[in-house]
Amino acid sequence: MSLLTGGVVAAVFGLISLIFWWGDFLAIIRGALPISLLLGGALAIYVGIDEIQDKIREERQRQDEELEKAREEIESARAETQRYKEELNKFKESKS
Repeated sequence: MSLLTGGVVAAVFGLISLIFWWGDFLAIIRGALPISLLLGGALAIYVGIDEIQDKIREERQRQDEELEKAREEIESARAETQRYKEELNKFKESKS
C-alpha cells in the first residue's frame, strides 16, 4: 500500500513540475531528439549491415553444401563408371 501511495505522490509532483517547468522540459526534448535520432539511425545501420552479412553467409553456406553434394554425386558417378568399365573388360575377356 505504501508503494502505491509513493507512486501517486511522485506522479502528482511530476505533473506539477512539468506544468511549472514546461519550457525547460521542451528545451531538454529539443536537445535530446537529435541525439536520439542519430543514435537510433546508427543502430539501424549497424543492424542492417549485420543482417546483410548474415544473408551473405547463409548463401555461401548453401552454395558450399550444394557444391559438396555435387562432388559426392560426381564421385558416385565415377565409381559407377569404373565398375561398368571393369564389367565390360571382364565381358570382353570372357568372349575372347
